[in-house]
Amino acid sequence: MRGSGLLAGAVALSIGLGVLAVGLWGAGFDATAAFAALWRGAFGSWYAFTSATLVRAVPLIIIGLGIAVAFRAGTLNIGAEGQFYAGAIAATWAGLHLGGASAPVAIPAVWLSGAAAGALWVLLPVWLRLRFGVLEVISTLLLNFVAEYLVSWMVQGPLQEAKRIYPQSDPIAEVARLPLWPGTRLHLGLLVALIAAATVWYVFQRTVWGFELLATGAGPQAARVSGRINIGRVTAAALLWSGAIAGLAGGIEVGGVSYALFQNLSPGYGFTAIAVALLARLRPLAIVVTGVLFGALEAGAGAMQRDAGIPAVAVYVVEGVIILVMLLAEATARRARTRVVVPEPEPESP
Repeated sequence: MRGSGLLAGAVALSIGLGVLAVGLWGAGFDATAAFAALWRGAFGSWYAFTSATLVRAVPLIIIGLGIAVAFRAGTLNIGAEGQFYAGAIAATWAGLHLGGASAPVAIPAVWLSGAAAGALWVLLPVWLRLRFGVLEVISTLLLNFVAEYLVSWMVQGPLQEAKRIYPQSDPIAEVARLPLWPGTRLHLGLLVALIAAATVWYVFQRTVWGFELLATGAGPQAARVSGRINIGRVTAAALLWSGAIAGLAGGIEVGGVSYALFQNLSPGYGFTAIAVALLARLRPLAIVVTGVLFGALEAGAGAMQRDAGIPAVAVYVVEGVIILVMLLAEATARRARTRVVVPEPEPESP
């Protein structure tokens, strides 16, 4: 099963890159020069790898872990982008009011504020699902747009910088900012992402709740009848934890990269992280690898545009193809698992 997952991921990535190459060739671009620029932007130097690829990988890994928690329980949380923004808003507010605290107090407070806001942001979809049966795939998706408009209002209203000139907040307090790796832009958030991956792996593999998530996602009716699992409680907890983890990513992004809140803080991390989680087949440790891979695509896209004149959005072709291929592979595998083989009747004895 694990080998087939790796094979499906490799095939999805190969098809995505192949489609990108064909598209570039069809549009009249030099695909070889494009891929060379992409490589240089992502892995061309130690600084490029740490300050571009890994910095972009951190939110993708963390949000991908949150998505894995929800998807494992069969709940389709498509609102990680909104939960990320909710976490960023709360983290910014906390960071602006913690100037008198010490770093060991201020930094965790920013993280906790982001995580709490992310969980609160998904609370409405949880209630709608449990009370009225509204699919979370719809409610969480729509809340993404609400979050984006909320950020726009915040940076032009309550959280706008003191001079009231630019649509952004003031920088957060120095004590609330994450330490950086010397000579790079890589921050402590990478360590948080790795610890989070190990924690989610342990929960999935070694805890009763991890088994309940798996059973609920694989067959909710069987889990309710045979396993006596409270499906509502499990799905609600999965969505809340998923939102909290996405909100944590927003807090880390503010504390380690932007140091302020502004519009378009996320280049689509919440949506790209879906591809990260799917390519890893929802395996927490594999999400670290796929997060770095997609971080490299995001980092290399800028270099591809700068050096080869190819729009950076071209990398979204790869991400979209990966999502489609992995969904098709999962649907095919699920159909194969549920196929019932009816034995042929034995011939009657004379």
